[in-house]
This record gives sequence, C-alpha cells and structure tokens, in this order.
Amino acid sequence: MRELIERLEKRLNKKFDELDVRRVHPLVLAYIGDTIYDLFVRTYLVMAYNVPVHQLHVKAIDFVRAKGQADTLRHIEEFLTQEELDIVRRGRNAKPGTMPKNATVADYRLATGFESLLGYLYLMGRDERLLEILDYILDNAKEGEKGERS
Repeated sequence: MRELIERLEKRLNKKFDELDVRRVHPLVLAYIGDTIYDLFVRTYLVMAYNVPVHQLHVKAIDFVRAKGQADTLRHIEEFLTQEELDIVRRGRNAKPGTMPKNATVADYRLATGFESLLGYLYLMGRDERLLEILDYILDNAKEGEKGERS
C-alpha cells in the first residue's frame, strides 16, 4: 500500500510526511479510511464466498454501514494503542455536515472514528499495523460467524 502513496508523491512532486498526515482533518481521514475498509471488505467477500454480486453486496453492507463499523470499533478498542484511540476520538468528535438517515448519531460518530483510524494508518504508511487491525477484525468476524451457526 505504501507504494501507491510513494508513486503519487513522485507524480505530484510532493512529500506527504507524518506532520502533513497529523494536520489532516479527521473527516478527511475518514473519507480515505472508508475507501480502505470498503476495498478490504469487498476483497475479503469475493475471496471467501462464491456467490452472485447482489449477495456480496448484501454481505458487505453488514460490514460497512455505520452500525457495523461502530460494532467493529467496540470490539477492537482494547487492541488499539493510545495514539490510535486518540485518532478515533478526534474522528468521533468531528462535526459532520450530514447524517445518514438509517444510523444513530452515536453509531455514526463511532464509525467516523473507525474510518479516521484506518485513513490515518494508511496515510502514515503504517501498513503492517493497518493489516494487524484488519486481521483482528476478520478473526473476530469469523468467531461471530461460528457463534451464529451453533
């Protein structure tokens, strides 16, 4: 993932360093984090399930909607560092311009914090930590699926 940022830095003739990332508004971090998580979820579903696109879409919604992201954040909070929790808090406390109609304010804010964290880790080039968190999420999702089948 770091290669994409390096390629863009070269093309734009601009270095996007740690200080630049720390200055990015939390809603901008959430904007990129939403895409990172969506790509991760869609890739996982395509690889894990051999089903039609509509069924993939339905499964993806459970992961990427505000309630799903808020629940995910609640499950991973103990896994996060203090720095990561600070990024989540900044994202959670950011004032969005709009609210989706099928999400509570609390879930939407937690989801924004979650997305901010993913965007932050991605832009900081902390691919290994980002992947650790995504693995942790998958491990917990698999445990949840086992519980549903029992």
